[in-house]
Amino acid sequence: MKDQTMYPDCTNHPCPVETTLNILSGKWKGIILYRLLGGKRRFNELKKLIPNVTRRTLTLQLRELERDKVVKRTVYAEVPPRVEYELTTIGISMSPIIRSMYDWGLNYQTEAKL
Repeated sequence: MKDQTMYPDCTNHPCPVETTLNILSGKWKGIILYRLLGGKRRFNELKKLIPNVTRRTLTLQLRELERDKVVKRTVYAEVPPRVEYELTTIGISMSPIIRSMYDWGLNYQTEAKL
């Protein structure tokens, strides 16, 4: 049974849970955010840390996270160009969510014996 004082019926439109899920939706966004918890990363660093993502998908999901103000993209005027990605203040505030997802996934792997 839910506690009505803690989880009232959603009166916001869209519901805050929907907003959160819209930002996190995308197969790789959670892992991108997890990898950026360690600090700034260049594109190729992220690609190496997430080997199963295609370059195109990584680019698109980084763009969406940037659009949603969760990730900051910094381009340095160098030759060759250097681009770094890092979490914004809003992105850092998602740290408890990402860490909870990690903990839940680890527990699930153990319990389900994956």
